[in-house]
Amino acid sequence: MSAEPTRTTESTAFRSGLEAIRGVEPRIADAIGAEIEDQRASLKLIASENYASPAVLLAMGNWLSDKYAEGTVGRRFYAGCRNVDTVEAVAAEHARELFGARHAYVQPHSGIDANLVAFWAVLAQRVESPALERAGVRQVNELTEEDWAALRRDLGDQRMLGMSLDAGGHLTHGFRPNISGKMFHQRSYGTDPESGLIDYAALRASAREFRPLIIIAGYSAYPRLVNFRLMREIADEVDATLMVDMAHFAGLVAGKVLTGDFDPVPHAQIVTTTTHKSLRGPRGGMVLCDDSLADQVDRGCPMVLGGPLPHVMAAKAVALAEARQPEFRAYAQRVVDNARALADGLTRRGARLVTGGTDNHLALIDVSGYGLTGRQAEEALLEAGIVTNRNAIPRDPNGAWYTSGIRVGTPALTTRGLGTAEMDEVAELIDTVLSRTSVGTTRSGKPSKATYALEDGVAKQVAERSADLLAKHPLYPGIDLS
Repeated sequence: MSAEPTRTTESTAFRSGLEAIRGVEPRIADAIGAEIEDQRASLKLIASENYASPAVLLAMGNWLSDKYAEGTVGRRFYAGCRNVDTVEAVAAEHARELFGARHAYVQPHSGIDANLVAFWAVLAQRVESPALERAGVRQVNELTEEDWAALRRDLGDQRMLGMSLDAGGHLTHGFRPNISGKMFHQRSYGTDPESGLIDYAALRASAREFRPLIIIAGYSAYPRLVNFRLMREIADEVDATLMVDMAHFAGLVAGKVLTGDFDPVPHAQIVTTTTHKSLRGPRGGMVLCDDSLADQVDRGCPMVLGGPLPHVMAAKAVALAEARQPEFRAYAQRVVDNARALADGLTRRGARLVTGGTDNHLALIDVSGYGLTGRQAEEALLEAGIVTNRNAIPRDPNGAWYTSGIRVGTPALTTRGLGTAEMDEVAELIDTVLSRTSVGTTRSGKPSKATYALEDGVAKQVAERSADLLAKHPLYPGIDLS
């Protein structure tokens, strides 16, 4: 099929959809239309965002949304789910083949849902099942009140070891403001103060002393690779289950950029991920696991989840099918190449990067070198049309709200087609904004952690240069909403 009929079809589909929405609530149609224009006009450098294909987007807007489908393929609590069974089975098949996993569960609605399914699958395997066996019963409803109370205490008295937030870990890895921190007694491992890299020797020592049930590997703001073979060795030594949250770098695993010791799937008993970010699918989650946890994972609904979202599972299937194409491997490699080029460009211009660079899809700028907080830098960049997010850095003096860092990532701009030479220009634009931004003041005249002052004309100048750069790489060229 030629490109032109495909583009015509895409434009017709989205225009028709917006017209239908506008007939009911025009403000929503306007917001949807404005969003694509905003994204087209912005340098999107948020490491956790990307652009799903038109096929993925369209797969979410259909009558599969109308079906309840609690349970799993062939074992539903509702009738009439044969088409949902097909959708879920196809998505799981693509996931297993793409990642080389023994088992895939594609129902989680988000990354935190995927993590909750994983936590409770491990708890069911490691704590609940032995308790049932000791009591001589098959399921929890058969326990005596005394045995049930004892099991509940045991389930709530387990330990987790995960990467600290300021080192690049995630809130869902056992931190108190999140439900994971209320479920587990958590301890963190960090990074070496000099290199900024994971200190595996310190991690091993902490695991030996703490004796966790679960060790979590994975990150949201760590710019280097993780040795999952070594992480599994540490976990095995203390009889812990190794769980990897690869939400950020799943696309690099799918694209075979991360292999061997750096591919978590052969090493961890259970792996969770989102399906957007570098994987370029719909917003959602997924769990991969070995055979020992498959039955427990498949009980995610109703153990943790509500009704599955069949329309989103359909979009996951489409995205996973796309990721199995040779073009996706080339894309994943370009993501890493672009991240290194962006990091190199920033470093040459004097920016301080956590760990000095990157091996994956993201870099973390220590903006204290510009005299700014992360919040000030984020707002100044946004004013100039560069979309980033503030992020804590190791041992951050400004805490998790104001922060001292800016996280930048290349998955989205790589999808648009930008290459390494253009990443250097992006680095120039970032440095221009940050070096020409100063600290604002409070009403009392004291320095502020939130407000900033960007030199006159800089935002307009950078936005114009960004527009010239992006014009060479139009976003969704097949979709014309005019």
